[in-house]
Amino acid sequence: MAYIETPILLAILGTICFGAGMISSRLGLRDADARTGAAISVPTATLLFVISAPFTVDAATFNLDAALIFAAVGLFYPAMVTLVTFRSNELLGPTVTSAISGTAPLFAILAAALLLGEQVPAQVAIAALGVAAGVALLSWQPGMLVNAPANTRALLWPVGGALLRGLAQTGAKAGLLIWANPFAASLIGYLVSSAAVFGTAHLRSGGRRQASAAGKRWFIATGLINGAAMVLMYGALAQAPVSTVAPIIAAYPLVTVLGSTLFLRDEKLRPQMVCGAIITVLAIAWLATYRQ
Repeated sequence: MAYIETPILLAILGTICFGAGMISSRLGLRDADARTGAAISVPTATLLFVISAPFTVDAATFNLDAALIFAAVGLFYPAMVTLVTFRSNELLGPTVTSAISGTAPLFAILAAALLLGEQVPAQVAIAALGVAAGVALLSWQPGMLVNAPANTRALLWPVGGALLRGLAQTGAKAGLLIWANPFAASLIGYLVSSAAVFGTAHLRSGGRRQASAAGKRWFIATGLINGAAMVLMYGALAQAPVSTVAPIIAAYPLVTVLGSTLFLRDEKLRPQMVCGAIITVLAIAWLATYRQ
């Protein structure tokens, strides 16, 4: 009987959470800037992990090497990635941000092959390319190429976010190979990220838009959703190669586009979006059939 393996299921659930987090952050960014949003969402998730630590992290299994790796990853993920993603969301909107973010698995797979020595089977590589192509098609908007010259600098934000996200997944995998505790990885990463976010806010305190009460609620929700997404992704990475998990996580724009269409009402379903969704789902389904 066909079934979905645990890491695949965790990755799919993580994808849903990441996509939902993009939508909630967009709602919060309607009346606040990226730094304000990150300063609320990242510490919110950190607080949740600190509260749950006595029940999810066994101090007896603590590994210093893994903790240092998780801390190093935490310097730029989720802190830097959150800031970059929020800024991209602010400048380009969730659709363009999601489209370019779909390249993250390509960076992740390359980094895993070079740094961890992971073998990338042909089926996995083709599925990853399928996800990237499907996400790009899903998020395609008329006039994107026409407006590209004016948005060239702005496009560096989502490209940088995709690169950092891909490298972070590889770094987290390296730590999880030593200490396979996704809650510990999330806790340490978020503690460092919170410090980084507060440091950034302190160094650049001018020109920030304070969030309204509604905006704060959306950013708190974003923090909780992204925190859940992180644990799910790390849980998948603890059990499966980066090349298997990264393409699935990269499909979160499918959730973002559908949510934007239904709730934000700033998207209209177009034929190429349907085709992109079909390609993305088929690519993930094919990836899920791969057995090592």
